[in-house]
Amino acid sequence: MPTNEKVPPDGALSVAPEAHPSRSRAKLGIDARIILEGMSPESLDDFEPRERSERVSRAVNLMLAAVLLVVISPVMLLAVIAVIFTSRGPVLYTQTRVGIDRRWARTRALHERRREDLGGIPFTIYKFRSMKVDAEVNGQAVWAKQNDDRVTSVGKFMRKSRVDELPQLFNVIRGDMNIVGPRPERPSIFVRLREQIAEYPVRQRVRPGITGLAQVCNPYDTNLDDVRRKVAFDIQYMRNQSLLEDLRIMARTIPVMLFRIGGW
Repeated sequence: MPTNEKVPPDGALSVAPEAHPSRSRAKLGIDARIILEGMSPESLDDFEPRERSERVSRAVNLMLAAVLLVVISPVMLLAVIAVIFTSRGPVLYTQTRVGIDRRWARTRALHERRREDLGGIPFTIYKFRSMKVDAEVNGQAVWAKQNDDRVTSVGKFMRKSRVDELPQLFNVIRGDMNIVGPRPERPSIFVRLREQIAEYPVRQRVRPGITGLAQVCNPYDTNLDDVRRKVAFDIQYMRNQSLLEDLRIMARTIPVMLFRIGGW
């Protein structure tokens, strides 16, 4: 049950220097400000997602992903055919994204050694290609925008309906992602966003998701304040995460897909 984020869709992100956190938060909606209120650097270090059984969560996500792949296989087949016959290039788009960060808890730090701090465990994400193969100029990304001429004709529909995210069910089966969770970002963008938004790395304390509270409540990101707003919703989800909450977000994702709410 996918949902698309977009910070710049792909490539390295160039953002302006960060304003003072209080002034930045003042630009957010009242709900986002309330969620982030009181999250000092010290409280960020101590923040822990709501505890739940990871074994049960993993089993439920694995089962749901397998069932969904069977149920929506005709849709995925149509998407494959549409991409092949409407634009040149591969059907699938793969990209490295930043996953769960198991080093934030000191008790796990002794068992997790990475040569560099990427912010989480890197993994390869799968999507149906919705943009032209030369969408990135010199590897540089730009903010997503309405009527983006890099998006193919079929890609516009897939992005609006989130069909382009369906292959990420394979990421769920592999254990890279959950169905519900914060959207993962690519390493080059993650590094910049964690410098701009103090709360951003907190999102990596749970597995990333195909859909999430931030995605059903907001459209694509077009600027840094949009990202801040989504981070606030991600933190709200982490405070309340549970199987029931996941099912609620999945249910809210269905009208987003069917009625193409929130995308471009």
